[in-house]
Amino acid sequence: MNVFDAVKQSVTTRQAAEMYGLKIHRNNMASCPFHNDKTPSMKVDRRFHCFGCGADGDVIDFVSRFYGISSLEAAQKAASDFGISYDRKNKKEASKKAVRKKSDAQIYAEAEQRCFRVLSDYYHLLRKWEMDYAPSMEDEMWHPLFVEALQKKSHLEYLLDILVFGEIEEKTLLVMEYGKEVASLEQRISEFTCPDTEDGIGSCQ
Repeated sequence: MNVFDAVKQSVTTRQAAEMYGLKIHRNNMASCPFHNDKTPSMKVDRRFHCFGCGADGDVIDFVSRFYGISSLEAAQKAASDFGISYDRKNKKEASKKAVRKKSDAQIYAEAEQRCFRVLSDYYHLLRKWEMDYAPSMEDEMWHPLFVEALQKKSHLEYLLDILVFGEIEEKTLLVMEYGKEVASLEQRISEFTCPDTEDGIGSCQ
């Protein structure tokens, strides 16, 4: 029996969730760890499903998402943590198949993570500019960075909401559309995160 089947037959999602520190309330409900869940909205039993953000899957999917690791790594971790034995003879072969099968998904996942990281960094930079460069007098000329923050912060909030709560089609379209812009934003962010420059901003070169 391979590691995936061994784990799925031996461990429920609830057992894994409790093992890794998630508090399960009555009726098998828990606060979802995959979004900012203020009230328990995730059902955890043999499988898991969040009625808030839509996260869903079996025990391996849960461990994979909880720790940000691949399905194979999640299955191996659960097997190790719960002392589950499995057939290791085809481990390398299974690993190669998993890599081939998930190569496109992994490429997209990396692009999505990069997009979220860059947009999030830029959003926090805009928030900082909005506070640091807010005019102190009504007739004061507005700083260009303050103007940029006002113009773009709300749109950044909208994009980040899609990446966190949107459907997969929405996320994919966003990542494709902003692929090139992300690179330029990374460069722009780097120009404003260097210490020891005038006003705390400037080029890193």
